[in-house]
Amino acid sequence: MVFGEFFHSPGQDEELVHLNVGGFRQTVGQSTLLRFPHTRLGRLLACHSEEAILELCDDYSVAEREYYFDRNPSLFRYVLNFYYTGKLHVMEELCVFSFCQEIEYWGINELFIDSCCSNRYQERKEDNPHKDWDQKSNDVSTDSSFEESSVFEKELEKFDGMRLGSLRKKIWIHMENPASCLSAKLIAVSSLSVVLASIVAMCVHSMAEFQKTEDGVENPVLEAVEITCIVWFTGELAIRLAAAPCQKKFWKSPLNIIDFVSIIPFYATLAVDTQDEESEDIENVGKVVQILRLMRIFRILKLARHSVGLRSLGATLRHSYHEVGLLLLFLSVGISIFSVLVYSVEKDDAGSGLTSIPICWWWATISMTTVGYGDTHPVTLAGKLLGSTCIICGILVVALPITIIFNKFSKYYQKQKDVDGDAGGEEPAPGAGQLPYFNIRDLYAQRVHSFLSSLSSAGIVASEQDSTDASSIEEAEDAYDTASLENDPAK
Repeated sequence: MVFGEFFHSPGQDEELVHLNVGGFRQTVGQSTLLRFPHTRLGRLLACHSEEAILELCDDYSVAEREYYFDRNPSLFRYVLNFYYTGKLHVMEELCVFSFCQEIEYWGINELFIDSCCSNRYQERKEDNPHKDWDQKSNDVSTDSSFEESSVFEKELEKFDGMRLGSLRKKIWIHMENPASCLSAKLIAVSSLSVVLASIVAMCVHSMAEFQKTEDGVENPVLEAVEITCIVWFTGELAIRLAAAPCQKKFWKSPLNIIDFVSIIPFYATLAVDTQDEESEDIENVGKVVQILRLMRIFRILKLARHSVGLRSLGATLRHSYHEVGLLLLFLSVGISIFSVLVYSVEKDDAGSGLTSIPICWWWATISMTTVGYGDTHPVTLAGKLLGSTCIICGILVVALPITIIFNKFSKYYQKQKDVDGDAGGEEPAPGAGQLPYFNIRDLYAQRVHSFLSSLSSAGIVASEQDSTDASSIEEAEDAYDTASLENDPAK
């Protein structure tokens, strides 16, 4: 009992109400319940038929005039205390929303919560939405991680009915899951090394001293590196395409599209270079070749296949387009406002470079993003004050959505690492997925024997009838065990 239950005892002439809440029995006077007639127990006393009573309680015994409720018995003590004292106290051991649902079931308004508990109750209710958001984010991330794992498993099942299915399945696992075995890791490391070598060669090729030799031809070392990398990329893509369980789904994958786009510039440049020099479009050939060579920058995106961070970044941007749009909206509004304001105060100054609104857009953009190249800047006092305000507002505007995006990136990064770890884990031992075998009857018999022995040793068996009952239970169990052994030849 809690609080007022100690001090309340119904009068002798008062009609009593027998309540049974989850096995907790309590007798309460009708006058106590009628103090709050709009609650469930108060309305229960106004019922005049068994149907109306069963609408408010789970069961009703006519003989004992007992009302049964299948609810939390521990919390019902707090409900009884409310009827006795008129003040409701919060059950700290219970979730705040479960507590809210329970008192709503009993028809008690949360406004009756006493002042000693109301502040803590409201704080717990306000903190819970943030926990719910985190839980939902985790659930989404976990679901997406499980979906990725399940998709890979379903892809492996498709190889069973294919031609050369076992060989293609082995190749596919080696190419798509570097953590599966040592050879797959070596292939992944080799592919990553080729990507890095291709990027380094592209950067070196942009330097004037390495572009052409003294004879005016391409640097043979860089050209050899380029051809070797292209052969590797082409072979890798061809092997993946040949081993893929579904060709249509293969070309829908962003990583495979990146692999294809990264080798197109080489073959397109090769086709352009082999054109007849007397062609009418020979003047544009040089520009086309330069553009195609610049497209080799897409090879950097091939690192996403081997980088958990890049894949997590892509997943974060894909699931954070609302926040990214919000960031762009905030920046656009701020840039538009500050560009017009600084133009209005700087246009009349001859020494200012902010002579038009488009130029002021550029200044506002680099100021709000805190880049500040310094190529254009206000020179008047009012312009400098506006510039300071623009920088401070830019910090606040950028910081708000970035925090949400960073939290999502952290969650996706952790989940992606978990998925990679699960994919590269060892196979379970044989029989690990089987449930352990328990003989419930033997366990029950052991528990009963130990319990009866403890009662006998403690001298709690009070009467001969009790001891006779205990011995009869033991005899019945022995007989049941003997019959089971005779009927079960496996034992």
